[in-house]
Formats: sequence, structure tokens, C-alpha cells
Amino acid sequence: MKKILILGGTGDASELARRVALLEGVEVISSLAGRTRKPAEVAGNVRVGGFGGEAGLGEFLQNETIDLVVDATHPFARCISFNAAAACLACGVEHLMLIRPAWEKMEGDQWIEVESNEMAAQVLAGFKRVFLTIGRQELAVFSNLPDIWFLMRMIDPPAPQMRIPKGELLLDKGPFSLADERALLVKYKIDVIVSKNSGGEATYAKIVAARELGKPVVMVERPPVPGGEVVTDVESAYLWILKKLFQ
Repeated sequence: MKKILILGGTGDASELARRVALLEGVEVISSLAGRTRKPAEVAGNVRVGGFGGEAGLGEFLQNETIDLVVDATHPFARCISFNAAAACLACGVEHLMLIRPAWEKMEGDQWIEVESNEMAAQVLAGFKRVFLTIGRQELAVFSNLPDIWFLMRMIDPPAPQMRIPKGELLLDKGPFSLADERALLVKYKIDVIVSKNSGGEATYAKIVAARELGKPVVMVERPPVPGGEVVTDVESAYLWILKKLFQ
């Protein structure tokens, strides 16, 4: 029995797990960070929670006799990606990164590109109503901007003790339609969006809506990724697994 570890939490990871789970003689294990309270159902075996850094992941790879690792985590999950690359190298386990392409600026886009959430907060001076779409973990960065009202969209609510900006919480999960995103920006009189450059189709409609309505977007660029083999879609990752296992 061959074992594949998929570091997941994304739609691409779930789709890859579904396909790999159908292979005869292959066990797929999907690892979720546990940040989403009600994650979507994933094929195969699922573990939830951190590994305990590079050393903990390396121990898991050895104890479970993992044959291949596919890192299909969110593009902003920097720590797990570097830990995975290092642990696989130390344990001699072949490793692939599945990273969906970043969004690219198009004609009509008014992007203010920044390197971090902290920098995003710094460039919001002069704006009054902000659509904040960075997830619940980083809300505190924007909590010291009392002159700005925030519409904050996320899947799960922030922890009760977390400092959050002034405004309204909107709990929802993509994909979002262009019509709905356009209506949301109009309803709440949003004058700027703050977004991570996550890539993919599920949340891209807000970028299109901003373009059509002439609204600027403060775009947080992706962090660096470790060196290694990279593919950009599920099909390529699946073919990589087939090649490694059966050729």
C-alpha cells in the first residue's frame, strides 16, 4: 500500500484527494490545519491540526511511511510549506507543491500592491468604508484605524478575545457570483477592497466587480515559497503522482 500525504485545506486539495482515493493500492491522507470549524468533506483519511513544526512533520512522515507529499495548502500558508519542503528533504520523501496561479492585474484594475497586511493598513488613510477580505486571523492589524468602517468577510467568526476593527462581520464562503459581489459593494458603499492575491476563481468576482465599479483594490502579494517542483493545477499534480507511483 502506497501512502500519499496531501497538505490541504483548499478546493484543489480536496479535488486531488478525491481522485487519488480512487486509485487501487493507494491510501491518501489529507492534513487540515483546523482553522475552519466545518471544513468540507474530504475523501480518504483526514487528520486535523499542526504537526509541531519541521521536526514533527518529519516524524509523521517516517512513522506513517509516507511515499509522496503534495503541498496543496493556501498560497499564504507560508510556514507549513517551508516545513514540508525541509522535512521531505531530510526524510528523503518526494515532494510537490500545487500552487494555483496568482491573479494578474488587468486593464481597468486600480491595484495598490503591498507586501503585507501591515502595509495594507498603512495605505488606507483617506478611505472611509473598506471591504476587508483577508480572513479572520489578521483582523487585529486593522483594529487601530478608528476613522474607517470595515465590512469584514470570513468563513468563521474571529475568536472572542481578538481585537477587530469597527464595522460589520459577514460570515460567508465562496464561490461568489459577480452580480452578488457588485451588489455588495454598492449596498455597503465600499470605496476600497483589501484582498490577498489568493488566485483561483472562487473569490475573483470581487476583483472584477471592483474593476467595473472603478474601485481600488489594496492587493497583498504572496509570500515567497520554498524551492522545489511546482505545478499549478490538479490535473498536473495527479499526473505527477501517477508517474511517481506507477512508472
